[in-house]
Amino acid sequence: MIDEKLEDIYDDVLRRNPGEPEFHQAVREVFESLGVVVSKHPEFTREGVIQRLCEPERQIIFRVPWHDDEGRVHINRGFRVEFNSALGPFKGGLRFHPSVYLGTVKFLAFEQTFKNALTNMPIGGAKGGSDFDPKGRSDREVMRFCQSLMTELYRHIGEYTDVPAGDIGVGGREIGYLFGHYKRITNRYESGVLTGKGTDWGGALVRKEATGYGAAYFLEEMLRVNGTSLDDRTCIVSGSGNVAIYAIEKITQMGGRVVACSDSDGVIFDEKGIDLDLLKQVKEVERARLTAYAEARPDATYQEGGSIWDIPCQVAVPCATQNEISGRDARMLVSNGCIAVAEGANMPASPEAVRVFSQAGVLFAPGKAANAGGVATSALEMQQNASRDRWTFEHTELRLAKIMKGIHDACFETAETYGSPGDYVKGANITAFQRVAGAMIALGLV
Repeated sequence: MIDEKLEDIYDDVLRRNPGEPEFHQAVREVFESLGVVVSKHPEFTREGVIQRLCEPERQIIFRVPWHDDEGRVHINRGFRVEFNSALGPFKGGLRFHPSVYLGTVKFLAFEQTFKNALTNMPIGGAKGGSDFDPKGRSDREVMRFCQSLMTELYRHIGEYTDVPAGDIGVGGREIGYLFGHYKRITNRYESGVLTGKGTDWGGALVRKEATGYGAAYFLEEMLRVNGTSLDDRTCIVSGSGNVAIYAIEKITQMGGRVVACSDSDGVIFDEKGIDLDLLKQVKEVERARLTAYAEARPDATYQEGGSIWDIPCQVAVPCATQNEISGRDARMLVSNGCIAVAEGANMPASPEAVRVFSQAGVLFAPGKAANAGGVATSALEMQQNASRDRWTFEHTELRLAKIMKGIHDACFETAETYGSPGDYVKGANITAFQRVAGAMIALGLV
């Protein structure tokens, strides 16, 4: 429930942002945690901090024209929502997917503001992308699109202004094309303007693994303080992209057994445990669908259009997309014995699903905390770029593990302080809000 002191502010958010249900959901989820905070700290409402925090500093929409290999002209739409820079330059990924529209980008940028604050690093929140679909496009088509996008985007970014990174549909290939065109336009080798770069030209080791690894680190800490661990736990991980692959890798290293993953077409179930080398070959080298995994692994079964959440497990890690776990899915997970859920994606559990988990006593790690490892390592990449340095994989992973433990501990302690022990949703929201709000008050009305 939203505290009555915040109801008018939330109603105003709905009025000012019509037709953007994901953004409404993200704002409501945060507001439901803030009643105890505004009661204790009336200066946050007196200074209009919450109203300001719900309005992006800048929203940029532009057209992206490009030619395909047959010479046909296509027009896509580009977005960048620079949400809040109270803690540092805007920071957040670019997503290329047909479903992208302003509401998607705005919700992601709002979430990113809180996620970045939880890392306790000097970065603000932003997000961007396009409704362009890179699937089935040649490298040259992707290059032409990225160059056209950057022709407009370069005006709005910079290492001290706004630092984009990758997200769904934007990997090392796309970041390379984007950075190359930025360099050509500006005549500057400004490494810190983009993160997720190739490791041989300014990128950080562990960046590819960071979001998945970070989710596993948070999950292990959450289980540890509750007297258990990942060791010998049966786990399922939705998705089969970057986040999912490296969540599977780290969970396996920690002793868990991941028996299922998925893509947009269906679900792989491999009772002996997902063959990570085969999964990487299929998804990273061949860029194929999971049916190729099943064809190469006779003991695995593939269910087209199936629900991964019907598979019995003790630990679930959703790493695909927003609202992928419905209330029905959550009840199925609970009935099958799930004890912990860690969000590797942004807001993958619906509000009803979160309520089901809470009522059942399932440990639940929200995405803004559990999947902050990616942006944390992006900030580490920015540090290396600024100092013209390059760290080892081991050193960077150690830094990542320390950051994720710090995020966990802050969420855990804040939840206890505000009378909701074990509630990581409240712990994450309140911790992040207080950090951003405090900076906003310190900077004045800007």
